[in-house]
Amino acid sequence: MSETREERIARLLPLVRRIARRISLVARGADRDDLLGDGALGLIRAVDTYDPLRGATLEAYARKLIAGAMLNGLRKLDPVSERVRRTLRRAEERRFALAQERCTLPTLAELERGDPALRRARTAAHRQTPLSLDGPLPAGDDALLDRTHEPSAEAAARAASRRLREAIALLPERQRRILALHYGAEMSLHAIGSQMRVSPQRISQLHLGALGRLRKTVPAP
Repeated sequence: MSETREERIARLLPLVRRIARRISLVARGADRDDLLGDGALGLIRAVDTYDPLRGATLEAYARKLIAGAMLNGLRKLDPVSERVRRTLRRAEERRFALAQERCTLPTLAELERGDPALRRARTAAHRQTPLSLDGPLPAGDDALLDRTHEPSAEAAARAASRRLREAIALLPERQRRILALHYGAEMSLHAIGSQMRVSPQRISQLHLGALGRLRKTVPAP
């Protein structure tokens, strides 16, 4: 006996909840109820437009439409346009490409000097991003608040420092040495390469690889 439309929707509702849970882990500010609402609409659309002759199962087809509906809902809530976001993403890609060549990571301000579009995009992103009382203040504004002696701030700083030390201890030996020399002894990556008898390009790759591992292990505050 074939399922009715309502039975298919009811059977796949747990899929909506699972996808909402995954997306909420990545998009920290996302509202779970909004994700579920958008996902439910995506599920209904999937059930109504599913064509078994295309080869995919209903579950696989629904998964794409549910996730797409949730992501579209998040994009509508973002005050910063997709064009601005795309410009900023490309700038970050260019920064890391230059880091491979120079063995040092350029700042966004440095890139702005030769890219007026990037300057406009960063300005637009700053103006259009609302200030949240629950999140960190924009750069420079946190000077208005002195939290130096707050017990909660000190405890959080100690915990973050401990997590960072533990993450560094898990890095491969060469990456640990590069971080110690670069940030502890303040040696340039080029000088580290000479000392370790490794090319500057390889040292830069190891350095960026270490930072990438640390970002995955120790989330930004």
